[in-house]
Amino acid sequence: MTIKDTPEEWEIRATDTPFTGNKTSVRTDDVVMPDGSVVHRDYQVHPGSVAVLALDEEDRVLLINQYRHPVRHKLWEIPAGLLDVPGENPLHAAQRELYEEAHVKAEDWRVLTDVYTTPGGCDEAVRIFLARGLSDAEGERFAAEHEETDMQHARVPVEELVRRVLAGDLHNNCLVVGVLSLVAARAGDGLDALRPADAPWPARPFAS
Repeated sequence: MTIKDTPEEWEIRATDTPFTGNKTSVRTDDVVMPDGSVVHRDYQVHPGSVAVLALDEEDRVLLINQYRHPVRHKLWEIPAGLLDVPGENPLHAAQRELYEEAHVKAEDWRVLTDVYTTPGGCDEAVRIFLARGLSDAEGERFAAEHEETDMQHARVPVEELVRRVLAGDLHNNCLVVGVLSLVAARAGDGLDALRPADAPWPARPFAS
């Protein structure tokens, strides 16, 4: 048995979209089960996201602190954003998010990991990039709005982030997965063995 996720699609007898929002929607599918029964499955339809674990020369990760209304918390996170620009390459979206949220650019980009955030209730796929060779971006800062107007920034050592993740102090999934993946990659074949930034992403296919 090969331990690898594989694409598969069960028969859908009917589908409906009872809610359409600004960026996402809710879909209801009638799905045929292996025993022939048909069940309703409600899930959020999501455009996908990118996130950036930006690592500086002092082995610190660039973090932002942002209010997240659904969970009623201000969370420490890594820069991230929706793939809401039609046809945009995920790497270009990640570079845009790093600029907009932190006014930072990076010279070296790798794919750290790909995840489905909540596959039981949402089809969101996230590609988490590792960005190194950081420097300040040129030009004017991006004009923040909404929750981002209250955003704070910090650079925190990797070791401290690992401790805080395991202590239950940090909860953002991209931050948790990204930091622990970074540590695992270092303990394995090293960061330079990570996939290139333009590696195929079957969950959100894109033009190379």
